[in-house]
Amino acid sequence: MDIAQTIILSAVEGITEFLPISSTGHLILVSQILGVNQTEFVKSFEIIIQFGAILAVVALYWKRFLDTKIWPQIISAFIPTAVIGFLFFKIIKNYLIGNSTITVIALVLGGVAFIVFELWNRKRDFKIHSIEELDIKKSFAIGLVQSISIIPGVSRAGATILGSMILGVDRKTATQFSFFLAVPTMLAATGFDVIKTQLSFSTQQLTMLAIGFLGSFVFALFAVKLLIKYVSNHDFIPFGVYRILVGVAFYVIFLR
Repeated sequence: MDIAQTIILSAVEGITEFLPISSTGHLILVSQILGVNQTEFVKSFEIIIQFGAILAVVALYWKRFLDTKIWPQIISAFIPTAVIGFLFFKIIKNYLIGNSTITVIALVLGGVAFIVFELWNRKRDFKIHSIEELDIKKSFAIGLVQSISIIPGVSRAGATILGSMILGVDRKTATQFSFFLAVPTMLAATGFDVIKTQLSFSTQQLTMLAIGFLGSFVFALFAVKLLIKYVSNHDFIPFGVYRILVGVAFYVIFLR
């Protein structure tokens, strides 16, 4: 992997991490388009740079993170993903990450889910308008839905947002909750991968990691701001359509 590929992948990660279109899925597909082989380093790279994007949320919402009222909800939603991610880490890294076929299927099915839900609930009156209004049971349930995102292509943000909305959370609050929940989730994923690999990479590979980490952080700063503006007045149907189109196009061009 060269510097140009690293910058492209960091841009893809930063832009897609918080959109309900699967950043991991896009990294896998773009890596294949760029001819980047799914080596152990590349798999670690795709995990670790996600935390660079997550730090953009901390930078933008650091005052919100000091509010202890939202942490019970974040922690209770984090627990299911942490447990499932720990138990299935080897399967995730060895068999799921880098699997283009699974990614494409998950992209398409997730797109259909968003379109169906938005059309079915177009006139729904959402009852929860702040993270503080979420109780522990609902938060835990959202975490269970988020845990499905261990499958590349599902989208951690997409699963969290859809799970929240199913439980009556409005779009903007659901999106914000996905931002905050991403911090412990991706910190755990990154930390666990670092412990497993011990960052036993070459100097050049560590340089690529640093570039990818910084790049994803910068691109995510802009993506977060734009997404919050978008969800204030729009639904997620365009993202559902996009997921289906990308999945079908990739299948037709590369997998058929």
